[in-house]
Amino acid sequence: MKNVREKRSIKKHLFSACATFLTMLLAFVANAQDGNAGINEANTKVRSYFSAGTNLMYAVGAIVGLIGAIKVYQKWNSGDHDTGKVAAAWFGSCVFLVIVATVIRSFFGV
Repeated sequence: MKNVREKRSIKKHLFSACATFLTMLLAFVANAQDGNAGINEANTKVRSYFSAGTNLMYAVGAIVGLIGAIKVYQKWNSGDHDTGKVAAAWFGSCVFLVIVATVIRSFFGV
């Protein structure tokens, strides 16, 4: 007899939890009527940041290039044998930053 009561109690709690969930879901759907306007607004805001972001990437590339030039110059003056490798690595990183910024700008049509 006790197991039957427990099963009924569990069923009642499960039913009330499902009913509560469905009520909340319906309220959420009722409030989310204009989803297209929200998506378009988010799209506009994100696209407005790309111009500033690509300019920031160009600036970071310039700073990395200057730091790399100083490091390579120091290695060259000290007579290190791996100056070519270091120069190629710093130059490659600068080129990568510029290419990424250009691709982002062209891909997103900014």
